[in-house]
Amino acid sequence: MIEKVNLKSRVDSIEKLYIYDKVGRLNGHVLSVVNVENRTLDFHVHEESDELFYVIEGSFHLEVEEGLIKVEEGEFIIVPKGTRHRPVVKALTKFLMIELEGTLNKENSGDLYEDQ
Repeated sequence: MIEKVNLKSRVDSIEKLYIYDKVGRLNGHVLSVVNVENRTLDFHVHEESDELFYVIEGSFHLEVEEGLIKVEEGEFIIVPKGTRHRPVVKALTKFLMIELEGTLNKENSGDLYEDQ
């Protein structure tokens, strides 16, 4: 069945921070929305997959070896596999994330992950 998804409505419907709501799957990838505030993850690397952060609302910094990259509302950034990185989020930011199935979990993200 073909289903359309309104990203803004889905992310706005999440009542808690750091809960990943799976909104779709595409060619072995999971699309998830999440609300994040005042959170800096540990540096980490995804060896098997690239990772995409799309900012639906707000902004954040992605810290990599070269420094901080600011990503603002309506922008996305792709972290190539094997890249040491960490998201740095101060104010409430709403994301769409696209990752290979099995990439994001509480063991490698430091966050909760709901399979919905």
